[in-house]
Amino acid sequence: MVSKTEEEEVNELENEVDNGGGGAWEYLSLVRKLKLRRPNKVLKHGLSILNHPSKRSALGPDEWTLYEQVATAAMDCQCIDVAKDCIKVLQKKFPGSKRVGRLEAMLLEAKGSWAEADKAYSNLLEENPLDQVILKRRAAMAKAQGNISLAIERLNQYIEVFMADPDAWRELAEIYVSLQMYKQAAFCYEELILSQPMVPLFHLAYADVLYTLGGLENIQTAKRYYASTIDLTGGKNVRALLGICLCTSAIMQLSKGRNKEDKDGSELHSLASTALEKNYKKLSPNNLPLLTSTLRSLKLQS
Repeated sequence: MVSKTEEEEVNELENEVDNGGGGAWEYLSLVRKLKLRRPNKVLKHGLSILNHPSKRSALGPDEWTLYEQVATAAMDCQCIDVAKDCIKVLQKKFPGSKRVGRLEAMLLEAKGSWAEADKAYSNLLEENPLDQVILKRRAAMAKAQGNISLAIERLNQYIEVFMADPDAWRELAEIYVSLQMYKQAAFCYEELILSQPMVPLFHLAYADVLYTLGGLENIQTAKRYYASTIDLTGGKNVRALLGICLCTSAIMQLSKGRNKEDKDGSELHSLASTALEKNYKKLSPNNLPLLTSTLRSLKLQS
């Protein structure tokens, strides 16, 4: 995950480059380092360097890295001809390169030649069965074709080897949620929280899944994770604040006020409601009556 500081640095540099202030290579290098997906900007500023002979030659060996970066961005933007030209330059410079071969397979995928792309990826995997990029591309390709069961199968096979990849766990979790397979999604979010406990997004998504599953135990756990989201975001996450209100109301109804822990929920509910109303007054005053009505419907009763 990109930190707030890193994101601000990228945005500031991007704004500077967009306004003709220079620093295009520094911007492209930072985008690549942080593994950000900004294909339109990469394509625009990358070509501004590649199409300028003196700027291109000044890069030295990094020229080839930029060709690869621009080729990938061009495929993302469906600028197939640009991608093809970049790959041709790399093929000439590095004949027989497996890395260039991977770009060739990605080009087939971008063109919608699924069978040819899958065959090319399979051939590359025969020589390197643990190529992370190719394994993930094959899962993405299955999803793009609408073959969700195959995408799940390939992601699970990938995770068996690369268990510490948060992007793969998150992708798998989101697919499970889209299929209403909430127990499987919950397991994925548990893995994400274990590996990256300070990312509030994972706490929030896990709480949403548990609340959706329902049942007293799940909702009690969901409330705790909504609370941890609020803690990690400094009380600024509106969705988590509303989640607290929903959970405390549901818990009171399910337990009939018998659980001592749940009796203390009224105070938390009140704090969350107050924070929500304050937030809406500041950011969305027109919707405040709707919020007030919603909160009133969730009034706790023992």
